[in-house]
Amino acid sequence: MRRSISVVAIIAVSCFGVGGTTLLVGASAVSAVTKGFNSCTVVTQAEAGKAIGASVTVGVLGTATVEGGVACVFYGPSAPTPRTPNVAQSDSVRVVVVKGPNALKWYNAYKAKVSARAISGYGNEAYYDGYASLSVLKGDHYLRVAVSPAGAAPSLADEEQLAKAILSKL
Repeated sequence: MRRSISVVAIIAVSCFGVGGTTLLVGASAVSAVTKGFNSCTVVTQAEAGKAIGASVTVGVLGTATVEGGVACVFYGPSAPTPRTPNVAQSDSVRVVVVKGPNALKWYNAYKAKVSARAISGYGNEAYYDGYASLSVLKGDHYLRVAVSPAGAAPSLADEEQLAKAILSKL
C-alpha cells in the first residue's frame, strides 16, 4: 500500500508540478490521478495535432483570463519560447472549457469584446470571434477553441474540426 501511495505522489508531482501555476498534463494522467475535469481532459494530443496539422506537445494548463477558466495549450514545433500558457501564442492550440453556472456569463463576456459572427450547428449557440477562435455554448459548458498554426493565418475550419471532436465529450 505504501508503495502505491508513493507512485501516485510521484505521478502527481511530475504531472502537476510543485509551487507553480503551470501544469503539464496528459489526459490519461489527469484521469488517473484526479478523476477530475479540466480543459485537458476533453482534448487529446492527437486531436490538437490534427487540428493544427503538426505534432504538438503534451497539453499545458494555464490561466484563461478571457474565458474565466483553465486553458489547455498544445505547442507545435515552431512555437516561440518561452512558452507561456497564460497568453495566446503562435503555433499553438488553445482549448478552454468552463463548466457550470458561470459558463453563460463568460461566454457572453467574451462575445461582448469581439466582433462575434454567429455560427450554427454547434451546441446551443456559437460564434467566431473574427480573429482565431470559435466559442460554443452547450448546456452548462462554454468551449473556446483557438488554433494558431505557424506561418499561416488561423482558419475557422481548424477550430470547427476540433470543436466537433470535443463537443461529443461534453
